[in-house]
Amino acid sequence: MTQTSVPHASPITTALACTLGATLIAGCSGLPWQATSPVQQLTPAVGASLQNCDALPQQFNFARTHIDSSARVAAGAMKQGDQPLPEHCRVTGQMNKRKGSDGRDYAIGFEMRLPQQWNGRFYYQGNGGLDGSVQPALGALGGGPITGALMQGFAVISSDAGHTGPQTPFFGMEPQARLDYGYQAVASLTPMAKALIQTAYGKAPDRSYIGGCSNGGRHTLVAASRLGDQYDGYLAGAPGYRLPNAALAQLWGAQQWQTLATPGATVKHPMNPNASLVNLETAFTVPERQMVGRRILEVCDALDGAQDGLVQNTQACQSSFNLQRDVKTCTAARDGSCLTAEQKQVVARVFAGGNTADGQPIYASFPYDTGVAGSNWAMWKFVNALALDPLAVGAVFSSPPDRVDPLKIDINARPALFAATNATYTESGMSLMTPPGHNHPTNLASLRERGAKMMVYHGVSDPIFSADDSRQWWLRVNQAQDGKAADFARYFPVPGMLHCSGGAATDQFDLLTPLVKWVEQGIAPQAPTASVRHAAAGNPELPNTWAPNRSRPLCAYPTTARYNGSGSIEDASNFACR
Repeated sequence: MTQTSVPHASPITTALACTLGATLIAGCSGLPWQATSPVQQLTPAVGASLQNCDALPQQFNFARTHIDSSARVAAGAMKQGDQPLPEHCRVTGQMNKRKGSDGRDYAIGFEMRLPQQWNGRFYYQGNGGLDGSVQPALGALGGGPITGALMQGFAVISSDAGHTGPQTPFFGMEPQARLDYGYQAVASLTPMAKALIQTAYGKAPDRSYIGGCSNGGRHTLVAASRLGDQYDGYLAGAPGYRLPNAALAQLWGAQQWQTLATPGATVKHPMNPNASLVNLETAFTVPERQMVGRRILEVCDALDGAQDGLVQNTQACQSSFNLQRDVKTCTAARDGSCLTAEQKQVVARVFAGGNTADGQPIYASFPYDTGVAGSNWAMWKFVNALALDPLAVGAVFSSPPDRVDPLKIDINARPALFAATNATYTESGMSLMTPPGHNHPTNLASLRERGAKMMVYHGVSDPIFSADDSRQWWLRVNQAQDGKAADFARYFPVPGMLHCSGGAATDQFDLLTPLVKWVEQGIAPQAPTASVRHAAAGNPELPNTWAPNRSRPLCAYPTTARYNGSGSIEDASNFACR
């Protein structure tokens, strides 16, 4: 696969040859995270105790906001994973209640959880998918359920982003509901939430953070561009910041798989038990994907110095692994040990990313990684591409909205509809969904200068939002910042991890704690530790040959985790970011 690249400053090349451990090695100059320009150091947050809970509906007053209820939740009454949550106040409410142009009732529904013992920080929880439901405001973090913002003492808000019905496209036909989903719900809720915290604790938050995975990661990167003065820390997981492009690439991919699918083979529709879908998985079956995953491992596993079932050196693997050469071509019937010549062509096209007829990329390439064998990979590529993505493409991202048949849609005509506006839809789907200036992210300079920080993580095996896209985003930021992006923004690829979690990966980690230390103490994150979740803890795809406590350092790109040459390969302390 040919890797796209973005011109960037020479420090990247230097960094690849330098070693990062807990501290920088002396004499390794020009690393992108050796800051040479002044940035403000923000002061630490100071906590407080909750002054009231039950009286908040009567005491709080904010424009177009109604508090529906407030109630205390005892310590231990709820758990996150197997850990009890602290005593807190749960507040529910609605903002900007209105009658939509389609005659439906709309509001931005929200929930806030305010800990009795507050750490002085606010966390906006960006939720996933099409939003549409208020998830518990626990501040769940990427990977496994180690911890969350509420558990750490943050005041947390969660919302439905301005509509109800998580997997229905109806809201996309209502112009304001589109805008709320895109970015205006976050913009509206942010000052309201800070004011509610002021009422509840007698002081506003000293530090504010926003984070989420998938669409929540998109919300985070959009907020970095649009609300750069409102948050001090941004934690974006698998950010679908070009969600319209990614969804269209899914439809394009479905059309590629259809050319190989078994005629007449169907599967049940995941949201409609009375409907069925073309069984695209017959184009690239479980045994075939497992075989490709094994071949990727055989070629790339040892590139990081240890044969341990993880491809840490992702970029080297893209150069080393060759689908045509390294996977056997079938000379007889398909039996799971080979791919036909036609299969190889389709798989290579999907991983390379699609192009329109005039040669314009639809989205981004996807790196070859072991997660191709995962069930989550198949669900996104073969099922959601037919069941979910067409809804968003037609009803939310296009102007005017329309109904889309994923296997018949004219891919070439769709980008123009993403960019279109009219008297009803005055902002295009691309504009409302993506961070302004994401192709030339110079608008992050003020965020950097005032001391705010950004951390982005992404599963290398993510099948819907590409880790290549996040990597290219960081390179563009680095270029815009004259090679100094790592002064305030770092990207952490997670080898083997699928969409937000899962896969043969160390998918359990807490990046909020190092983000807070970076923002408030100036301690830059070098190698946060990630660990595994065994089958009983929710990851049945973890190889049984791995120790149940395996750990690895998460390394900021462009460094990768390399084995030091001695000690257990199950322990992160025996690996270094180089």
